[in-house]
Amino acid sequence: MNQSSQLPASPWWTPSVHADRRPILLARNRIEAAVRGFLAAEDFLLVDPPGLQRSPGNETHLHAFGTQMIGNDGVGQAMYLHTSPEFTMKKLLAAGETRIASLGHVWRNRERSGLHHPEFTMLEWYRVGDSYEAIIADCVTLLRLAAQTVGVTSLIYKDRQCDPFAAPERLSVVEAFGRHAGIDLFASMDDDGNTDGEALAAQMAALGMDVPADHSWSYLFSLILTAEVEPHLGMGRITVLDRYPAAEAALARRAADDSRVSERFELYACGVELANGFGELTDAGEQRRRFVAEMAEKQRIYGEHYPLDEEFLAALALMPAASGVALGFDRLVMLATAAPKIEAVLWAPVAP
Repeated sequence: MNQSSQLPASPWWTPSVHADRRPILLARNRIEAAVRGFLAAEDFLLVDPPGLQRSPGNETHLHAFGTQMIGNDGVGQAMYLHTSPEFTMKKLLAAGETRIASLGHVWRNRERSGLHHPEFTMLEWYRVGDSYEAIIADCVTLLRLAAQTVGVTSLIYKDRQCDPFAAPERLSVVEAFGRHAGIDLFASMDDDGNTDGEALAAQMAALGMDVPADHSWSYLFSLILTAEVEPHLGMGRITVLDRYPAAEAALARRAADDSRVSERFELYACGVELANGFGELTDAGEQRRRFVAEMAEKQRIYGEHYPLDEEFLAALALMPAASGVALGFDRLVMLATAAPKIEAVLWAPVAP
């Protein structure tokens, strides 16, 4: 068979297809320039973390691309393309930097859809000494800036709209589960934030929801969040989904006023998650315990796990109090330009 006959009917590099895509790509460049201008005005130092790492991250459902780094002696060492520049950037905070940002590519395996691409652009930034309220304010400012840059008043995804200039909705995860799913999350948690998957499964069954065989609390939490809660977020105005349960804190510290929840938020517009931010955890012992538990769960579900970044854990002892966030830049461009899928805003998508 002729190789050309296996190509899509109209590849992205076809002149006519590129001509149709080009206005969105030029809008992407304008939004990127505006973002860089914002970072400069706020005195952020733009850093360039390497993509190749010994550990790609240690969250259960984040999957990495692995490779081998071969030395001059011919000996190979397992390496990964990072799923986020977070570990490197926090090492820079430990080294003494106080306000840093990165705008670059990250890689996540097992992810490809209208909202997911295996290689995408992430905007990540950190503020030393500032609460995560400042980071939330940054996110809202950037959504408004993207809209202003391309001359629109609404962010759009399919048939959904969001006015970024309206006052954002602030909603805790527990409130959101109660409002949109009829679930009382606190009823499946004790006073220290320990979780009970069977109690959560019983609530789901009582509400007529399908209950999978896997009753792990984290898995059920993710199912409810995705199916019942997220479709209602960011409709008409931005939603700040705040105070995640401590069991889902990832790299966030616990809230000072309630040990059941953490200083973690996600930002939504048009039902699409755009950003994930933390009041950053600096307790290395606690972070190690979380990583070990996450990797045990990853091994249970997927039959694989990733090594811990021991240098990162050591650096936490020197890292000052800080807040940070990662924002999906491609998704922001999508919503600002009303693009139907993520590949429409990429200069050159990864071949399927």
